[in-house]
Order: sequence, then C-alpha cells, then structure tokens
Amino acid sequence: MGISIATIKELRGQCGAGIMECRNALINAEGDIAKALENLKEQGCIKAAEKAERVTEQGLVEAYIHIGGRIGAMVELNCETDFVARTDEFKELAHNLAMQVAAMCPQFISEEEVPPEQKDDFEIETACLLQQAYIKDPTMTVQDVIVQVIAKVGENIKVSRFTRFELSVR
Repeated sequence: MGISIATIKELRGQCGAGIMECRNALINAEGDIAKALENLKEQGCIKAAEKAERVTEQGLVEAYIHIGGRIGAMVELNCETDFVARTDEFKELAHNLAMQVAAMCPQFISEEEVPPEQKDDFEIETACLLQQAYIKDPTMTVQDVIVQVIAKVGENIKVSRFTRFELSVR
C-alpha cells in the first residue's frame, strides 16, 4: 500500500514523530491516520518507560509571571543532555509547565510525594502536577504531555521541583 507524502506530513504535524516512524505507523494502520496516531502514542509510552531510569542532570529553570504580575511560578525541568535542554520542544515544555503551576497551584510533583498519612486529605488529580489535566488540552494529563516530548527528543525528562508565588490580598 502506498502512503502519500501529504498523509505522512499530516500525521507528523499531529504528533511530531519522525518521518519514517509516521510512514511505518501509517503502513501498519493501513492508511488510517487516527489508528496510526494511537499506535505512535503507545510507542511513545513504551519509549518513555524505557528511559525512565536514566539520569537527568541537565535542564533549565523556567519562570512564568502571569499578566498583572500577581501570580508567578518557577519550574526546574531536567533532561539527560544540554543539547536537548536547548531545543525548542524542551523550552516550550518548561514554559507550559510553569504556566500550569501558576494556573493550577499543584502541591506535589507526583502521587509518590504525598505523605502516606495525608493521602486521604488531597485529591490526587488536583494536588499532583503530573496527574493534573493539562491546561492547553484537558483530555491529556501533564504526564502525557511529558511522555510526548520524551518520545520526540529521545531522552528522559523529569520535573525536579517547582514553586508558585501569589500576592496576598490584604
């Protein structure tokens, strides 16, 4: 079955995967873009799981100040190499995560950070950054977005820490 270049471009625009990955996914899905996209997402999850134990010593700190200057957030996002830390995908992810922290006010990075005696006191989907619905696409979680970027850049990515600031009303 021949797959047109336009179809490959369309799929690549939706997921950001490489040309050959998109072509192979379309061949396996018999030209069905939705099915190919789902297959690529599954492959991205597998790739991310394989990279999960890699050391992340490079990265950047991103700051976001909301309009009006009353709310701000800082996020430390780490990856394996400084090369990836300088890519547009990584920088955009760091910026979007800082916006997420400013908007959604998470208290923990992941469920593992919640003290066992306080697990009943928090709603995990709102208290933990990685489990929150992503502000730019509520059908995805923040963890899903990170997994997509891991699949694109080919390196492990971790949120190391974050902080949020808000001026108090007096």
